[in-house]
Amino acid sequence: MTARIVGNDYRSLTPPELGAWTPSLRVSVIIPAYGGQDKLDLVLAGLAAQTYPAGLTEVIVVDNGSDPPLRLPGIRPRDTRLIVCPVPGRAHARNAGLRAAGGDVIHWLDSDVVLDRRAVEAHMRWHHAAPYLAVTGYIRFTPADLPAPEAVAAADDLAELFEPAEPHAWLVDLIERTGGLTDNQARAFSLHVGGATSVNAALLAQAGPMDTDLILGQDTEMGYRLAQAGAVFVPEPLARAFHLGPTMRMRDKAPIDRVSHAFVADRIPSYRWLRSHPNRRWKVPYVEVVVEAGHDHRLGYEEVRATVDAVLAGTVPDVAVTIIGPWDEVRDEGRAPLTNPDLDLVLIRGHYAHESRVRTAGAPSGEAAPYRLRLPAGWVPGEDGLAGLLDLAADGGYGLVSVLLAEGPGREIVTARLERTAAFARAAIVRRDGEDLDDAVEETFGTLWVDGGAYGFALGARPITGRRGAHRARAEAEAEVARLTKEVERLRGQVDRWRDDAGRWRRSAVELRREVGTLRRELTAARRVLRRGLLSSMKRAITRRL
Repeated sequence: MTARIVGNDYRSLTPPELGAWTPSLRVSVIIPAYGGQDKLDLVLAGLAAQTYPAGLTEVIVVDNGSDPPLRLPGIRPRDTRLIVCPVPGRAHARNAGLRAAGGDVIHWLDSDVVLDRRAVEAHMRWHHAAPYLAVTGYIRFTPADLPAPEAVAAADDLAELFEPAEPHAWLVDLIERTGGLTDNQARAFSLHVGGATSVNAALLAQAGPMDTDLILGQDTEMGYRLAQAGAVFVPEPLARAFHLGPTMRMRDKAPIDRVSHAFVADRIPSYRWLRSHPNRRWKVPYVEVVVEAGHDHRLGYEEVRATVDAVLAGTVPDVAVTIIGPWDEVRDEGRAPLTNPDLDLVLIRGHYAHESRVRTAGAPSGEAAPYRLRLPAGWVPGEDGLAGLLDLAADGGYGLVSVLLAEGPGREIVTARLERTAAFARAAIVRRDGEDLDDAVEETFGTLWVDGGAYGFALGARPITGRRGAHRARAEAEAEVARLTKEVERLRGQVDRWRDDAGRWRRSAVELRREVGTLRRELTAARRVLRRGLLSSMKRAITRRL
């Protein structure tokens, strides 16, 4: 039976102790590389010394157009292959390695990151506990001179070769201020960094390969899609690694953020502070509203228009609408259009043909929007109704918010459903045979029922008043709240660091006072000795004169 993790609280799992278990899963370590043969030699030497069984490990080095071409050194794992990806870019190289991989788990590894000999085992013990994890090790950055590959392969503790080294400060700060990522599941995906992260291969296949359209930020964007596929993100301090030199981000954080933010804003709706524009449409919307047939199992033009127009006029601009229907079967009637049995469908499709936020399809979109509202045609939310539901779901971490719209004479009920994409993806992974999917969502994220009237839901059209000002105000307010939330998190981390520094300073002050006290006592003793010596000398001198 698949283990069930609530939110991102992986602490419910008990992975085996290092060295005290028998693994069975195969791991594919994928190393994209461009130049840097001397560092690659050390990376492969570190992999050759791993405690995880060599028979369950394959290593794929992807030469991304190096000149001169890379080669495999003598010290390397026995199942190591070198393939070539001539298309420039780490995302292309990783995807090439991914296509060649056959492991149950994919372990991303940079070509300048040397793993401690227990690192792969520390990763893999988690993957044996649950099949939907992304595990990240703790990387330290070292300025040390490069040792010989033989020294790396023989070292029981790499710290002897690479200390002093600095921790990955941003990563450690994120982990510490979120209780190990258990307190803020919405940001847990930020842990997915490609330097030393492992992901279940089936989960990765569900999320899709690296986005090759991105210049930077591919790791974070992949982490977001993994989250929507149901992933749990685990920081593993026992999976230690040493980065040979500083990262590009450590050297050039501001220009890197400038470039990556320009692209990830379109793809990561959770980064609300990057979406301050009140009227823009983004590649991945924050919420997809799925308009479905009403109680009479048909899509009436007036009913659909009432629902769609109300959604578009609401105070959530970051929205896309999908109208579900048999669009491939719609008949066009040129001679007698008014007698066309599909006339309502023709009108719906024609009315929204040039509205970029609305699509007609047989199923919801494949884009990984964080939320999906399923709404029967004819029902319209209040201007702030959708915004209120989204706030409720986000603040409570709910996987499903069911909205009671009406109850019929036969006690049948009409509902709308706000679904969290990540919750339903997780539920599909852990669901038992015959179990209702909503029950699995209840156990992993929680569910809630609310009264539709409290959020302004009503049956029938409302006048559309043109709330452009409200759109702008809400978008700006959301962006400002997101920015301030991020700033609060940063300041909390800074305060924690200052507290740590203050603690160290207090301890240093105490030790200094103790040292000063010791020196004073030693000085007093020395003075006593000196006085005794002077007195003795004076007595001897006086005696000789007498």
